[in-house]
Formats: sequence, C-alpha cells, structure tokens
Amino acid sequence: MFVHRHPAAGRLRRRLAAGTAAAALGAALLAGGGRAAAADPAPAPVDVTVNANEGFGTIPSTAYGLNSAVWDSQMNVPQVQDLITSADVGMLRYPGGSYGDSYHWEDNTAPGGYVAPGTDFDSFMGTVQKVGAQPILIANYGSGTPQEAADWVRYANVTKGYGAKYWEIGNELYGNGHYGSGWETDDHADTSPTAYATNLADYATAMKAVDPSIKIGAVLTLPGNWPDGAMASGESADWNHTVIPLVAKHADFVIVHWYPGGSDAAGMLTTPTQLAGELAQLKDQLVQGGAGNLPVAMTELNSNVDEDTQPDALFGADATLTALQSGVFTVDWWDTHNGPTTISTAPDGATDYQDYGILSSGTCVGSVCEPALNTPFPTYYAIQMLSRLGRPGDQLVGAATDNALVAAHAVRRADGDLSVLLINKDPKNAQQVAFHYNGYTPATTSAQVDSYLDQASSITTTTTADTTSATLPPYSLTTLTLHPATGSQSALSAPGTPTVTASDDTSATVSWTPSSGGTADRYEVYRQNGITSELLAGTTGSSVTVHNLTPGTTYTWNVLARDSAGRLSRPSAPVTVRTSTPQQSGCRVSYKLTGGWGNGFNADVNVTDTGPNPITGWTLAFSFPAGADEKVTGFWNANVTQSGQTVVATPVDWNGTLAANGGNSADFGFTGSNNGAYPSPTVFTLNGTVCTTT
Repeated sequence: MFVHRHPAAGRLRRRLAAGTAAAALGAALLAGGGRAAAADPAPAPVDVTVNANEGFGTIPSTAYGLNSAVWDSQMNVPQVQDLITSADVGMLRYPGGSYGDSYHWEDNTAPGGYVAPGTDFDSFMGTVQKVGAQPILIANYGSGTPQEAADWVRYANVTKGYGAKYWEIGNELYGNGHYGSGWETDDHADTSPTAYATNLADYATAMKAVDPSIKIGAVLTLPGNWPDGAMASGESADWNHTVIPLVAKHADFVIVHWYPGGSDAAGMLTTPTQLAGELAQLKDQLVQGGAGNLPVAMTELNSNVDEDTQPDALFGADATLTALQSGVFTVDWWDTHNGPTTISTAPDGATDYQDYGILSSGTCVGSVCEPALNTPFPTYYAIQMLSRLGRPGDQLVGAATDNALVAAHAVRRADGDLSVLLINKDPKNAQQVAFHYNGYTPATTSAQVDSYLDQASSITTTTTADTTSATLPPYSLTTLTLHPATGSQSALSAPGTPTVTASDDTSATVSWTPSSGGTADRYEVYRQNGITSELLAGTTGSSVTVHNLTPGTTYTWNVLARDSAGRLSRPSAPVTVRTSTPQQSGCRVSYKLTGGWGNGFNADVNVTDTGPNPITGWTLAFSFPAGADEKVTGFWNANVTQSGQTVVATPVDWNGTLAANGGNSADFGFTGSNNGAYPSPTVFTLNGTVCTTT
C-alpha cells in the first residue's frame, strides 16, 4: 500500500492505498511538556458520557501490536527493545508487509529486496521474548510453498519451542495484479481469489500436521476499501465473497489492513467513526459465508496522512480502540521504522517526513533531516497512551461525546478503577468537557491524569480532585483514571459470555453462565443503544426469551447481574442477536449487491407477491442501516426516491402489476454511493407488509 523506505535499502516497493482533562486539571498538566495553544474555550462544554453497563469485551494480550520488518537494521537493537517494552506492545508482526510474500525464513533472504543484518527469525524472536510479546508471522505464499511454511512451524515450535501461535498465509494477495494493480509477489499461475483460498487449505493442512495448536489467518479486505466489490473478467463475486466460504473450514482468523487516508488531517481524523461500520459489515460477510466464528486481526494500520505528527497519533489511538471495541483481537501499527519520503507541514506547524515508523530512522530528504535515530514520533506515544487507558484483562465499556472534535473511549479496569481517554482533534482550540457517568460512581478524591500534548517529547502524569469537568488542550490525548466510591461496586462477577440458543423474526432466547462472588437476585438483559442501555428482560435464572423484537434487525446485548443491594455487576461480554424476517408473508424480496468500487455500489432488487391476490401499483420501502452513509445516485426499472435513510421504490409502466402466488416478479436496480461501510438493508415492506427477505 505504501512506500517503505530504509536508509540502507533505498526506496522500496510502492503499494496501492486501500481506498480512497487537562488544562483545568491544574497548571502542572500544561507544564508537562509540549505546546498547548491559548484559545477561547467553547461556549458550552462538550458532554462526555461513560456507560460502564455497556461492555465490549476485555482487552486481549495481543491487542496493542506493531510491525517489524527484515529491512530494518534497528529492529532488534537494545534501545528499540526498551522502547517497545515501555509502550507495552503485546504483538509483533514479522517479517514485514509485502516482504512476507518474498521472504525465505531459513536463509533470511528476500530476493529482489533488501534484508538487513541481524534481522533473522531467531533474532526477531529474541526481541519478542525480551519485550514479553507474542509473534504473528507471515508465511510466504507469494514465492514459497506449504512445505516451506510447515518447516518454519517445525523449527519455531518443535525445534526451538517458541510457541508461535498466529500465522498469516501471505500479505495483501489481492494486490497480486489479478484486479489490475500489482505490488504483491505471487508466482502462482492462477492468481485468483479462488486459487488463494484453495492453496490456503494446503498451507493449513501442512502446517497443522506439524503443530495442530497453531492458528491460520486468511487475507481479506475491509468493505468500502479496494478491492472490495472488484471482479475480474468472468467472475461473479469479489475477493471476500469468494475467499470466505472456501476458507471457512481451514482458517482460524481473518486479516484486514486499514489505511483510510483523507485529503487532509481534519478529514483523516473523521475516519475512525467509519471503522465500526466497516468491521460490522465484514462480520456480516463472514456470517453469510459460513465463517461467522472467525475472529478478526487488523495486522496493518496507519492513516496515510501526516504520519509522524500529532494528527496521526490522535488517529492511531482512536482507530485502535474503535477496532478493539468492534471485537478485533490485535491492531498492529505500521511500523517500527520506515524512513522519510516527502517533507510537508502538519496543521500544527510540525514537520511531517511522511515516515510511517513510530521511531525516527535518523535520515534526511535533501537538507531536511529527521530527529536522531530512534527518537520516538508522536505515534509512539499514542501506542504508549493506550496502556495508560487499559491493559489486557480490563474491560472496554461505552463512552461517547456530543462533539465530533472530541472522541472518547473508556475502560473498566480489573482493579475497579475507570479510565477515560479523550482525544481533542482541534489543532488550535482547547475543549471544555463535562463528564456524566452511568453504571459507575467515582470517588470524590483525587484521580490520575495522563496526557500527551501536541509536539511533546513525553507523557505527563498529574492528579486532580475534579471528576466532573476538564479542559483538553488542542491536539491532545488525555486519560482520566478514577477510583470507585466506597461501597458502590457489586461483588458479583460479570455473567459468562451469552449465547443465542433460538431466535425468529420477533424473539430470541439468550443463555449465560451465572455470576460468581455471591448470589444474584436477578439477571437483566440490556440492549446497547448508543451510549444508553435499554432494559429488555429480566429473570432469576440463566436464560430468558426476549420478545417484541423488530424483524430483520441486528442487536447487541449485555447481561448484568443485580445483587441484593440493587447494585449491578460488570456487564457480560457482548452478544450479537440477529432476528429473521417473517417466514410466512404475503411478499418476498431478494436484495443482491452486484458490484462495488470503494465509494459506490450497484444493487439488484427482486419483488414478488406471494399472497393470494394480485397487486396493482406497488410501493416498496426500506431503510439503509443507521450510521451508514449510503445514498441512491441512480436507478432503473423503478422510480426510486430517498429521504434520510429511507428509500421508496414505485413501479414504471411495464412492471406495476404483481401476480398472486408468485406468478411473476418485478426487478429493478440502483447505483449507490457510500462513504465507508455500505451494509445491505434487511427489512422491506411492500404496501406496508413486512416481506420475507433473502
């Protein structure tokens, strides 16, 4: 996707882009380093709401990751190891992006590319072990073989006992030229997605024959990012829709990369709001392809804009936590070192070297030189700030603001504390914020404040007694960690992860393992509804059926236990509940995506009257899912209008009559634009009747 540069390697392969609390907390915070611009506060404070009753699951040990590359001669030096340790990185990826498809582990070579001394596999694993991380390794699909990959597993886990668990089969293989753009090595005669999925099965078989405990990862792409929707001549499905069904029984996780870009820093900083939708659509694709149980790894992430300045740091923290809240088990930043390319100036006046690394390579472009070798860039401190918010085993909980310039993420720590990360995306103005807490009562004593300010060279830590308001300096990352009020927390543990045991179009039964730590008076099922939690059902048992649900709708639920004092436990891990459309209805609708190009798509709709009476003059209505930015831009064989998320289609002259009992159908289509995800509508009504949807 990008230019990788290393001082000893020169310019490396260019890869295509994937698509198109604290100043008021005391003067000590502002004095902690960095540049906080003086500015008038906003006329009204930004409301920050934290809902500790809304859970997104716990932070895994692999959550905070980083890419390491064999062309990086500094990859394993003690100074870098110490910096990685200080950032609490839990996953290291090797041997580095597109090099994964040309790298031969046994002799530490990548024909056609540069491999730096001291970057061999054993040296890399020395760093992994020293920093206390886990490796995620790219098996060479492009120029390697299943046998070569199996030999690597044997050496790593049998001979050396490294216990390397996660293995990707190739890197960005959709960039092998099959869709016209090629940056990825792929020496197979057949470069189609079908061939990749078929060959992945051979890799999985050979590698698991050596160590059945390893996990195999398959390459996918995020909806709304190239080549999503693209098809080569003669194909009827794009990369994801081809690969997913074929790897469902062979892969253990799937891999996506995300470089959203943007025309400028302000545009780039809005993109994390799209990510949850794109990941939700990916999960829908996995479910539809019979692979709904496969977890997702984001093994490359960077913004593509102002890479080594504060905007990219703000983006990195926001995007990483958004991905983790969506269930991604690792987010691996691209990368440790990369090298400068084009010099520009960020909105805060800082020099951007267009260097994707978190540490300086210490080299120059013309007369403009980076800081000294291994000097941390702001993106390094963004990763470091993540562990100031939460560590593995802590629980991600709901947080939101009413201002697009301030993002919020929250974690309920294992020790009972609550941490809130606030991101001020305004380069010039401080933001006043007011805190509101649901499901958590903070102590009125001191709280800890960690902050990384614009152009600072370290993270500062101070304390405050104010847990209700704060001032966020411009372009800042601020974490407020609060202690619970005495007696405010229940001794009950969170109920076990819920499972859906039965569902239809209007009801679903959910079950869970009871809480420990005492006797629960009652269990309650809550729907995640923005930043609020909506009580749906309660029971004294460990299973309940929730009624009066909307057909064709996806819900996210948490289960909480209530103790005899009326206090709620922590929320369970979330469960996704999908209701069907009516099995018996007077109409049937088929909706099919027929193509896409990142920011647009085509869809075909088929409407059938399955009732006993014919229909003359029909009106079909549906809504694009909430949060998705989808708009109808063209249509055929129907008249189509849109108001907000709601779309209405009426017939043209020749398809206005629908025969009874499925005697005929009306077919029409439309072109849509999308910004990010473009999930399919799930509920269609024909003249007011909810139809069966396929």
